[in-house]
Amino acid sequence: MSETDFDLTTVDRLLSTTRAVRRRLDLDRPVSRELILDCIRLSQQAPTATNMQTWRWIILDDPGKRKEMGELYGRGIPLIKEAARKAQDDQTRRVYEHAQEFAERLSEVPVHVIPCVEGGLDATSEEAGYAATVSFYGSIFPAIWSFQLALRSRGLGSVLTTLHLTYQEESRAILGLPDDVAQIALIPVAYTRGLNFKPTQRPPAESITHFNGWNA
Repeated sequence: MSETDFDLTTVDRLLSTTRAVRRRLDLDRPVSRELILDCIRLSQQAPTATNMQTWRWIILDDPGKRKEMGELYGRGIPLIKEAARKAQDDQTRRVYEHAQEFAERLSEVPVHVIPCVEGGLDATSEEAGYAATVSFYGSIFPAIWSFQLALRSRGLGSVLTTLHLTYQEESRAILGLPDDVAQIALIPVAYTRGLNFKPTQRPPAESITHFNGWNA
């Protein structure tokens, strides 16, 4: 094992307990812009394809804007209900039920963060198109995760959502987005009620890992 100057107990706890938080968000406690900016500054250190940091962040903390986005998001509740109906197990069904409750109250979450990417996709073949698409969208997700980890370390919770993109043109109008800027997600942010989040159950790493090829 290589030596490190990190406190691995703290790092591992951060990585294993940064949950998608919906039910334990404190909807009454304000979140400062400076705190959000601190987390964005940390996210800017994330790696990205071709060293192009075309990330852009839109922060909605105005109640009127959050209400507009919440109403738009709420139009997707029937989609959540249908997903819950088709769920194969109780745990997944409960997640969708919590997602529905959350969708009904999204406008009350004090901050909505919309990560975006500036620029467009440029592909000349099907293979190049696939690679370009993965690079274009995938490059911002390390920054998004770093942002969420930074939030967690400061006592805030978040959840990565994309339901508003079902109504992308309407959300673009709410945000005033130029044509060459792509929305990636909507991340509601608030302080959490309590900090005692725990790791969730996942399959053993050995059961999902293949060395030297799929069938090796």
